[in-house]
Amino acid sequence: MSMYYEDFEIGVVIRHAVTRTVTEADNLLFTTLTMNVQPLHLDSEFAAESIYGQRIVNSIFTLGVATGIPVQETTLGTTLGNLGFREILFPKPVFIGDTLRVETETLDKRESSSRPTTGIVGIEHRAFNQRDENVCTVRRTALMMRRPE
Repeated sequence: MSMYYEDFEIGVVIRHAVTRTVTEADNLLFTTLTMNVQPLHLDSEFAAESIYGQRIVNSIFTLGVATGIPVQETTLGTTLGNLGFREILFPKPVFIGDTLRVETETLDKRESSSRPTTGIVGIEHRAFNQRDENVCTVRRTALMMRRPE
């Protein structure tokens, strides 16, 4: 169920049912496709000597999952674009094998002054691992369709 501008209520939190276990293939493909050769993502021996003791998942992949899981329940077919990211935090690392869940909270909203059929919604997505540790918080601004009359 996608949401139109009018459906977003400030302070309401949606706990998304879809979860995602991060695989080694996810991390390897995403890291190499984006040309990120950071050995913390790719080199087990290097990462074993790091503060994490193992490879960590590419944080941009984590961001993608944190913003992707909510799409079906929030913006699928009703968003006209992501206007920007206000803040992105990665309080804990994600490791291969972690299972992520996401919740979304509406922070603010306003009608568009230049496009009467749209509104602007501030959203916060919070991703958690299987230990309920916050691994990503992202605040973003979306241009949303208003409900057709």
